[in-house]
Amino acid sequence: MSDHEHRTGITGQAPTADYDGFAEAYAAETESSLLNAYYARPAVLDLAGDVAGRRILDVGCGAGPLFESLRDRGALVTGVDPSAKMLELARRRLGDDAALRQADLNDPLPFPDDSFDDAVACLVLHYLEDWSAPLAELRRVLVPGGRLIVAVNHPIVYKLSYPDRSYFTTHAYAEEYTFSGQSVELALWHRPLPAITSAFTQAGFRIAVIDEPAPAPGAHERFPDQVKTPDSAFLCFLFLVLEAE
Repeated sequence: MSDHEHRTGITGQAPTADYDGFAEAYAAETESSLLNAYYARPAVLDLAGDVAGRRILDVGCGAGPLFESLRDRGALVTGVDPSAKMLELARRRLGDDAALRQADLNDPLPFPDDSFDDAVACLVLHYLEDWSAPLAELRRVLVPGGRLIVAVNHPIVYKLSYPDRSYFTTHAYAEEYTFSGQSVELALWHRPLPAITSAFTQAGFRIAVIDEPAPAPGAHERFPDQVKTPDSAFLCFLFLVLEAE
């Protein structure tokens, strides 16, 4: 699954969330939110640059907002998501001719080797316990030299939020979020920065960019309480551009 916001609490265990059950509330909440519409998605688009004509796999495409933006920029986009309801919303948004497939990163991807020039995983990987098999699959479907553009929860934010918890171990946790008035508990995995970077390099990627961007233009005007000045920046997600070796 892709992006989220509005944390309201934490529990000790990480349950399995029924994403189909809150897909519509999730899509409505994240359509124009600060962390999604004015931070995560614009940052990924900036890192992607000129995508005209590039074959891009949108992993965890959700209801399709990033897919739509990439397509508007001339990319040839394919979207995958494990949630049937999310894909239904994406189809409604993107049209019947959009290339959408139901697929889970914990399983082999339904594409041949070297199918894509780029892949984007925007706020997806921190939901997964194991990264080795998913990253191997993403490396497989990318052409040599292709890019994987990733946004994940920033590991230092976890330590700042929960100072009594271990930063240096990989472990499950759960947080409660509210999407359009619907309360949902999401299962997440914390990884320290060395675990994040080593997972990528061991999967055959070269780290080209690590970024902590400022929010997009307009964030201050839209969210003055959270973004105090036009040039305000904040820690939230970590963004990487990885090149398939």
